[in-house]
Amino acid sequence: MHTIDETDLKILEYLQDNARMKRNELAEKVGLSLPSVTDRMNKLEELGVTERFITKLNHKLLGKDITAFIFVTSDSSTHYRDFINHAISAAEVLECHSITGDGSHILKIRTENTSSLEKLLAKIQSWKGVRSTRTSIVLSSHKETFAVDLKHYKK
Repeated sequence: MHTIDETDLKILEYLQDNARMKRNELAEKVGLSLPSVTDRMNKLEELGVTERFITKLNHKLLGKDITAFIFVTSDSSTHYRDFINHAISAAEVLECHSITGDGSHILKIRTENTSSLEKLLAKIQSWKGVRSTRTSIVLSSHKETFAVDLKHYKK
């Protein structure tokens, strides 16, 4: 079984910074051959440490001017699976998390404007089991990342 070592952590750091980095450049940076880096990347993927490589888009330039967090309170867990399926299938929903505290779920959404946000809220409020929603609109974002701090990773 493959255990994550310092070299794997270096590979992960570089890939978090630039997922499009050429494998030969990555191999040079970590001091391995191209086949060794490819093998390690494949093993990290098989282990589920790396899940996919994405491109971050500028949502505002693509007409998605509103980012909001919607706190959802459901009446019970009876409709839990239906709620999750609705959230997964709604294109505007970027993230769906089950939470503790106020509400049962939090959704991160992106939409064109306040009119499209209002329509989305009406749609969410019509889902079976949804008792209430509370929405916070993002005014500006100062940090948004998928990066994980690997400095204190315990092997």
